[in-house]
Amino acid sequence: MRANSTATLLILAVALTSGACRQDMHDQAKYEPLEESSFFDNGMSSRPLVEGTIAREMPPEKTALHTGRTPNDEFVTELPIELDRELLERGHSRFDAFCSPCHGQTGDGLGMIVRRGFKQPTSFHDQRLRESPVGYYFDVMSNGFGQMSSYASQIPVRDRWAIAAYISALQLSQNTPVDSLSAEEQQQLNESSAISGEAHSRAGGE
Repeated sequence: MRANSTATLLILAVALTSGACRQDMHDQAKYEPLEESSFFDNGMSSRPLVEGTIAREMPPEKTALHTGRTPNDEFVTELPIELDRELLERGHSRFDAFCSPCHGQTGDGLGMIVRRGFKQPTSFHDQRLRESPVGYYFDVMSNGFGQMSSYASQIPVRDRWAIAAYISALQLSQNTPVDSLSAEEQQQLNESSAISGEAHSRAGGE
């Protein structure tokens, strides 16, 4: 009987001790939301949010810049940001980093991942895609399409527009008739082709 009483007391003591530890973990020393503090000059325990901060679950603004669509829910046909050389170079850089593994560096859909067995995406030089408005590309990058997932969490808004602009430049570069170029531009193209052909032949000979 005495042994049973001793065992019961030990069990109660362990239970009480464990409960106290668990309670301490729940009531850690920390500031509650909006609690005052003497650490910062304004008397608050939290710092103000950085300008432009939005909650992760908050939907984007319903503007052409953030959706790629007009108020009538149609794809925009012009960039909502200024187009300049810097934007195209940024788009080139981001396209090579995020898009070329599947779409290829020229947009033909023969990227390295495709060569290794991944399903080939439609070439950007396909007539349907050449005729697609620039807002369409922004929308696909933002929301995904087919086997392509959304890149909204990886590529900022401005960079998505930069990529869309660069895709348009790629399409133009691959589908512009030579005779529509000026004499100077045709000469530069011929010189570039000659250099490229010479390098290719040299590589083949090696």
